[in-house]
Amino acid sequence: MSEASAAGSGDAGFRAEVRAWLAAQLTAAHRSAGGGPGREHEGIAVRREWERTLGRGGWIGLGWPEARWGNRSVGRDLQVVWAEEYARAGAPGRVGHIGENLLAPTVIRYGTREQQDRFLPPVARGEELWCQGYSEPGAGSDLAAVRTAAVRDGGGYRVTGQKVWTSLAREADWCFVLARTEPGSRRHRGLSLLLVPMDQPGRIEVRPIRQLTGTSEFNEVFFDGAAVGAGQVVGGEGNGWTVAMALLADERGSAVLAQQIGFEAELREVVRTAVATGAADDPVIRERLVRQWAGLRALRWNALADPEPGGDPGAPSVTKLLWGNWHRTLGELAMAVRGAAATAGPGEWRADAPYELSPDQRMFLFSRADTIYGGSDEIQRTVIAERVLGLPKEPKG
Repeated sequence: MSEASAAGSGDAGFRAEVRAWLAAQLTAAHRSAGGGPGREHEGIAVRREWERTLGRGGWIGLGWPEARWGNRSVGRDLQVVWAEEYARAGAPGRVGHIGENLLAPTVIRYGTREQQDRFLPPVARGEELWCQGYSEPGAGSDLAAVRTAAVRDGGGYRVTGQKVWTSLAREADWCFVLARTEPGSRRHRGLSLLLVPMDQPGRIEVRPIRQLTGTSEFNEVFFDGAAVGAGQVVGGEGNGWTVAMALLADERGSAVLAQQIGFEAELREVVRTAVATGAADDPVIRERLVRQWAGLRALRWNALADPEPGGDPGAPSVTKLLWGNWHRTLGELAMAVRGAAATAGPGEWRADAPYELSPDQRMFLFSRADTIYGGSDEIQRTVIAERVLGLPKEPKG
C-alpha cells in the first residue's frame, strides 16, 4: 500500500481500517501481555506472537520510505493515527521496535540492496528481533571510546568485547554492534557497524542487569570471537561513526513519536489519580498537571515538525532533552498525587516478591533513567552548543 493510496483514503478512512483490524486481532491475552519501558520482561512469548500478527497485517514499517519489504509506507500524519489507535486499543508494548525504528532506517539509508533484502523483510514480518550494541563500561555516552574489536578472519570478522545496557538482548536474534575494525585506531576513526547473529553459544553471553524496578530488561553482552560475515558491515568498513550517529538521531528523534502516545495514556492515569485522591484540589498540583499537559502538546508538535535526519543537527538532541525531562517529571508528579500512599506497594511485600510495584511506581523508578540512556542530557546540551550555536568545543582532559 503506497503512501499516496493510504493518504488518499483520508485520515478517517485509515483510522477506521486500523480500528477494525485491531478489534478483530487483539485478544485478552494480548491486552494483558504488558511490555514497554520498565516492563520489557513481561509476556515475551505473547508479544513475539503479536509481532508476527502485526507483520501479517503489514503494520510494521509504516515509516519506511518504501513499501517493498512486505510493509506499508504512509506519511507522518497516518503514523500518528496508527499510534493513537494502537494505544487506545490497549495493545501490548512492541518487542520489535528496535529493528523497525532503529535498524531498518539505518539499513535503508546506508545498507546495500542485498542487506536491505536480507534483513528488512524478517523485521517487517515480525520474525527477527534486534538489540543495540553501543554502550560499553568505559564508553557510555562517549561512543568514540568503544573498545570492542572486530578482527578479520577469512571472509568475515571475529568480534571480541563487552557491551552494556543492552535492551532485550535475551530475546534478540541479531545485534547491531559498533566495533573497532582498524587496529590501533582512536576515537571516531576505524569504527564499523556490524550485524551480529546472537545465536552463538560459547561466543556470546548475555547477563541480565537488575534495575531499580526489580526487573532486568537491560543486559551486559560479552562477545568472545563471535562470527560476523563480510557482507554484514553497514555503510562500509571504517564508516561506523557516520552510520552510528545517524542511527542515534533516529533513536533520539523521530522514533519516539509513537512513544509519546503512550505518554498521553500515562498522563491520563496521573490525572485520574489526582482527582480520586483529592490532590487535584491543591492549586500547586493543578498547575503541575497543566504544565505536563502543555509539555506533552509541545512534544507532539515538535515531533511532527522534526525534519528528516541530517536536516537539522540539533533537532534530535532537542527532542531527547524535551521528552526525557518531561517523562521524568511525570514520574515525580505521579508520586506527588498519591502522597504518602506512594511509599507502599499494591500488595504486602514478601521475601519472595519484594518488588511488587504499581504502574506509577514503576514509571517513577524507570523514568529516572530517561535523561541518561540514549545520550545523557549533558551530551545533548554539548551537541547543541557545538553543532548549532557554534560554541568552542568542550576542553578535553
